[in-house]
Amino acid sequence: MNMEKLFGKTIDELAVVAEQLGLPRYTAGQMADWLYKKNVAKTGDMTNLSLSAREKLSKGYETGIEYPVDTSVSADGTKKYLFKFRNRLWIETAYIPDRDRATVCLSTQAGCKMGCLFCMTGKQGFQGNLSSNEILNQFSSIPEYDRLTNIVFMGMGEPLDNRDELFRSLDILTSQWGYAWSPTRITVSTVGLKEPVKEYLERTKCHLAISLHSPFDEERRMLMPVQKAHPVKEILDTIRSFDMNRQRRVSFEYILFEGINDSQAHIKELSRLLSGIRCRINLIRFHKIPGSDLVSPSENKMEIFRDSLKAKGIMTTIRASRGEDIRAACGLLSTIEQNKTTEK
Repeated sequence: MNMEKLFGKTIDELAVVAEQLGLPRYTAGQMADWLYKKNVAKTGDMTNLSLSAREKLSKGYETGIEYPVDTSVSADGTKKYLFKFRNRLWIETAYIPDRDRATVCLSTQAGCKMGCLFCMTGKQGFQGNLSSNEILNQFSSIPEYDRLTNIVFMGMGEPLDNRDELFRSLDILTSQWGYAWSPTRITVSTVGLKEPVKEYLERTKCHLAISLHSPFDEERRMLMPVQKAHPVKEILDTIRSFDMNRQRRVSFEYILFEGINDSQAHIKELSRLLSGIRCRINLIRFHKIPGSDLVSPSENKMEIFRDSLKAKGIMTTIRASRGEDIRAACGLLSTIEQNKTTEK
């Protein structure tokens, strides 16, 4: 018998469960408290529900918590957790400690449709959207859960290609009946889908990160096919149309590729393209993936690129590389496991 999962449901959805079982409406709040504040693993442990209520729940519902099936630990403290959902989807989650910060990087899809030239996840092909249960499970089930200070949706998949489950997850994370996290501790990264970005800015107060990687149309289209249907200029116009208060940060992710997007012409065009947007650029080293000739420029070139952008008034940082000894590129671990399954 397939049990329906409670974990990942909103307060309104839990209220429907209570109503269907003939339980008082306030039972929804009790269940939410157990699921999102007390991190309970079994419905039978919801001890402020009556015994009869717990028996009714146990006949058709479970919390639905899954734990990692494998862990890779880097010398720098970064960990990669591997999850297996629905007995077929391999998902990666990264835990990144950094002084007084502890960040979890969540995946929203198995595989990806976007087909970015530099991304291992995209090379898997698209296998399916993750549910809010599967997205939040990555957050709540790792051993470092109590230490976490920040959440980034920068793992496998395109978050805004899975809008309903993303928004459901953000609702649970930020609502008082849920985890009650401040939106300023959460960042969602996207390749830039015009209408979904607009809806995201309207519905949430979380930070936004745009994968940019080139300011030139043809070049960005070569790196990121999404540029054809969703030109980055239109995404920037959408951002400019919002009153971006100082509580919400907009950042642009920029992987530097030797001889491709690292020239002075790129610096000049980036400055022009981002004019009028209060933002920062995160420069990222490329983590080598199988079958790709792309490489990162030298550390010195990256620093010159950073300093040149700073000189034009754009806050720019070089993101520290983490977990390079445990296959840092997103999608590598899951691809290995996926290939093992295919070969059997």
